[in-house]
Amino acid sequence: MNNGNGHVRTDNLQIATLGGGCFWCIEAIYNNLRGVSSATSGYAGGHVKNPTYDQVCAHHTGHAEVVRIMFDPNVITYRDVLDIFFQIHDPTTLNRQGNDVGDQYRSIILTHDAEQERIANATIKALTDAKAFHDPIVTQVVPFQEFYPAEDYHQEYFKNNPNQPYCRLVVSPKVNKFRKSHSELLKA
Repeated sequence: MNNGNGHVRTDNLQIATLGGGCFWCIEAIYNNLRGVSSATSGYAGGHVKNPTYDQVCAHHTGHAEVVRIMFDPNVITYRDVLDIFFQIHDPTTLNRQGNDVGDQYRSIILTHDAEQERIANATIKALTDAKAFHDPIVTQVVPFQEFYPAEDYHQEYFKNNPNQPYCRLVVSPKVNKFRKSHSELLKA
């Protein structure tokens, strides 16, 4: 087993790679979940090696802002990880989450194996059949290729910068709403 960059399993952990808008929001929620050992902000789904934040934001790389989630499937399943993902972002807006606009903010699930692909597609179908959203789900389900960690200052950004305006206005309300509605899933 390698360091988790390409394989779905690392020791007893599994990897999920998800993008749903600004990675600060996604990372802040997953880092607080029981069974999640780490959530790392980064870039995936593009065509440039080792992209920088500025390159991704300038739309020169094709990458999405994503979070690599290392989790224990004995505590939280991949389906649970996806169910949370679909609750914490709007999967019906193409290349947009609220005021964040651009292809780097697209809704994307990067699958690490055939089973993750099956579960991702089944989850989208179940949500579609249940009419969970008013508009069609536009989340991309694509095979994982490469993950590039974001610059150090992006890691645990919300935890380290709670008073930054974007964190106060966007991240904090999302995190607080999730904490209130899913307290049973949070780390002690």
